[in-house]
Amino acid sequence: MIVRSGMSPGGYVEGFMSRQIHFNAFDMNCVGHQSPGLWAHPRDRSWTYKDLDYWQGLARTLERGIFDGIFIADVIGYYDVYKGSNYHAIQQAAQIPVNDPLQLAAPIALATEHLGIGITASTSFEHPYTFARRLSTADHHTKGRVGWNIVTSYLESGAKNVGQGGLRRHDNRYEVAREYLEVIYKLLEGSWEDDAVVRDRVRRVFTDPKKVHEIGHKGRYFEVPGYHLSEPSPQRTPVLYQAGASGPGRSFAAEHAECIFVAALTKSSLKSFVADIRARAARAGRDPRKLRIYTLQTLIVDETDAKAQAKFKDYFSYASYDGALVFMSGWTGVDFGQFRADDPVPNIETNAIRSTIESFSEKGEDERFTIKDLAEWGGIGGMGPFMVGSAQTVADELQAWVEETDVDGFNLAYAVTPETFEDIVGHLVPELQRRGVYPTAYRPGTLREKLFGDGPRLKAPHPGASYRDIEDVKRREAARAVRVREPDAAEA
Repeated sequence: MIVRSGMSPGGYVEGFMSRQIHFNAFDMNCVGHQSPGLWAHPRDRSWTYKDLDYWQGLARTLERGIFDGIFIADVIGYYDVYKGSNYHAIQQAAQIPVNDPLQLAAPIALATEHLGIGITASTSFEHPYTFARRLSTADHHTKGRVGWNIVTSYLESGAKNVGQGGLRRHDNRYEVAREYLEVIYKLLEGSWEDDAVVRDRVRRVFTDPKKVHEIGHKGRYFEVPGYHLSEPSPQRTPVLYQAGASGPGRSFAAEHAECIFVAALTKSSLKSFVADIRARAARAGRDPRKLRIYTLQTLIVDETDAKAQAKFKDYFSYASYDGALVFMSGWTGVDFGQFRADDPVPNIETNAIRSTIESFSEKGEDERFTIKDLAEWGGIGGMGPFMVGSAQTVADELQAWVEETDVDGFNLAYAVTPETFEDIVGHLVPELQRRGVYPTAYRPGTLREKLFGDGPRLKAPHPGASYRDIEDVKRREAARAVRVREPDAAEA
């Protein structure tokens, strides 16, 4: 069995700088999330995902541990690539059944005061006009603690079930996403001026009509002429998350994302990714230190290394070979059910998550991942590494990852919930705080203010900030359209 810890026996504490480490919890409104089969563990409660008590209790635990937020993943569709059917996905509850993530924002906000709430929604399946209202509503209800994880989606089954026939090609999905964000920025940032809502009881004027603007968007993929339906929320545009790891995904993240998620197998691959993203952000005119990058990890922590290893062994006994390959096949678009367990993982061009195949096709300089390795790797926590040990052992390793890779924090998947998170909060967080490398309190304000210490809204040079004067935006777009038409007229 693969133990993805990479632990160094001597530890890493000596010589470390006191750089802050940030945690984000990775979950989904479903059973088991990325640990297929572990729903059967007697202490797992992921099957209670339907109950708000579960989510509110988990949120309180995370807030007690000063987590930046809870990041709620989502998929539209189901995993039907493995062995050409969805049989094993349904049997193992591999992200089916799955409920809507956005409806969790309000109850989590009611149970907490500071915890950020990141919600996943796809630019492929949600129309920007109606989604903008849902975002504003969530930002109002959470008093500015919501974020949006921007995804372009990778499941053919989702595209087929919303009438699209199939997925667009990979790079084209980011072209659509860029225009989608343009519409979102126009609606959330530009449609309503800051002082449009006056609530003047004497004059009986709630909103000044002169200060609410049509956005007049007419693009290649969307036509949205009118007004945003909601008054400005605390952040206007929620904090923007993104997890694309391919070339187009990285470019998109460098242009737009404030928080970036990555699943890197090794420190070297993570270091390369972080450096590349920060360089792309600088080229886009943004401050590369204003991006918060989290890498996927699963942490199995207990009082001692021996207890943690015993806990890991217990967890792994529930992992599902078929369930893990359901996910790996769905994420990559490759049916791993067609191979024998000892076959090497092939490097195949796909229309799904291209970077996944590129990562797993090479295990090392001279060694290839086999299909069995792949299933064992994905048995607990999905695509990211995991660490097993006492609080001291895991803290050493986390500090090593931060110092060696320049990553800002960790997006923590679970093996068994809420136990995994309770162990982290109970054992690991106090150890990191003792070392001075973990927050002991939240900043005041909205999620954006808590994360970055700035104001509640997007700031220049972020592209979203350029849509505040929507009338000027429309004038500039009209002028560009004229310049595009003039060569055609000259040719005629």
